[in-house]
Amino acid sequence: MFIGREKELKVLNDLHDSDKFEFAVIYGRRRVGKTAIINEFIKGKKAVYFIGVESNSKQNLDNFSKSIMEYAMNTVVDTVFGSFQSALEYVFILSQKERLVLAIDEYPYVARANKSLASTLQLLIDKYKNTSKLMLILCGSSMSYMEDHVLAYKAPLYGRRTAQLKILPFDFFDACKYYENFSDEDKAIAYGVTGGTPQYMLQWNTNLSVAENVKNTFFNPASALYEEPENLLKQEVREPALYNAIISAIASGATRMSEISTKVGENTNVCSNYLKNLLELGIVCKELPFGEKSSRKAIYGIEDAMFRFWYRFVLPNNSLIVRGATDVVYSRVEPLLCDYMGKVFEEICKQYLWKQLLSGKTPLVFSDLSRWWGNDPIEKKQTEIDIVGEQDKDTALFGECKWTNEKADVGVLELLVKRSNLFHHKTKYLYLFAKSGFTSGCIELANSLGNVILVSYADIVE
Repeated sequence: MFIGREKELKVLNDLHDSDKFEFAVIYGRRRVGKTAIINEFIKGKKAVYFIGVESNSKQNLDNFSKSIMEYAMNTVVDTVFGSFQSALEYVFILSQKERLVLAIDEYPYVARANKSLASTLQLLIDKYKNTSKLMLILCGSSMSYMEDHVLAYKAPLYGRRTAQLKILPFDFFDACKYYENFSDEDKAIAYGVTGGTPQYMLQWNTNLSVAENVKNTFFNPASALYEEPENLLKQEVREPALYNAIISAIASGATRMSEISTKVGENTNVCSNYLKNLLELGIVCKELPFGEKSSRKAIYGIEDAMFRFWYRFVLPNNSLIVRGATDVVYSRVEPLLCDYMGKVFEEICKQYLWKQLLSGKTPLVFSDLSRWWGNDPIEKKQTEIDIVGEQDKDTALFGECKWTNEKADVGVLELLVKRSNLFHHKTKYLYLFAKSGFTSGCIELANSLGNVILVSYADIVE
């Protein structure tokens, strides 16, 4: 079942409709569905699809030749081109007569085995771009390779691409399309556990409960997801052990650079380089309080929800899991899920606000949404606001997100009002999000204040 990706497919179809040479770069972490997008796009189109393998240049050339000849002859032919240049040139010549898509999936595998491939492509693009109707797609899962050797200024192919698509996991609303059999609450939990990554979502059986799915995947040593974070790190980085230690440190509560460094036992310069790579991979995030620019106040968190769930619940219970104590582990985890879902719900609320903005349904136009934390000079203690979005120096929104089984009461709204008063914007809009709705007193206070928007979780998923 193919869901979502309407924007990505529109970009690709618009390029295809131009009927001139186009070169699109598609990249993103493993498991996010890049190949599925390409396969959906080329349905019904004249296309040569080739996926590189982690082998030598000869093996990849043999496979590439078969893909080309299968298209050209409409049958499997054991013809092998003498070189990648002759194979690619043959495709360019074919595309002079008709619109043709050439999709090279896992391009880094091919390019690493054939060091001259990028320069060969550059040569042929420059030679045929004015006469060719080829739509070239290069796709790769190695983020660093695609950014450094395809997209970067010094790369041979720089300046030739006409579009690039960085594929990210599904947002909550697209993920819900897959989880349509789940209850509304279970949709959020499923999203919070899999992080919206298509390959992880596909491991779940939507005819089973969330509890059964968690047990069958993350708490099952035979499952593909049981060791997924460690396997992914091994594929993406050279020293997975140290990366693993850094993520574990963050998961255990070390959020500042100095804390992470101490926990890992490496100096801050070493940790900084490793964190930079984790940031680029989308596994870790770096946050500054709203309005702050000093990196000294930055904190780190685990961005990828699946990694966050795994390092919080799977790794600490690993000894029990390998002994088959699945039910025992889940009984430990279940009471903690509500707290875990707090951060997930904040992300869902942000996505809801962006969706409302794009639909013209917000009372202000913000350019960013972020958290704020800092000192309350009146209470003389640290406090925070879940969501802050600013239109200009006079207008902003402040949001609080509550994922609890109780309705949000007057005290929650009063606290949001109090915290928003720490800022000096003249016009303030207060958003209160609640999983279970609001008490009558909270609704009355919101109506009397006039600048409060109450959003229940049911409103978000409707």
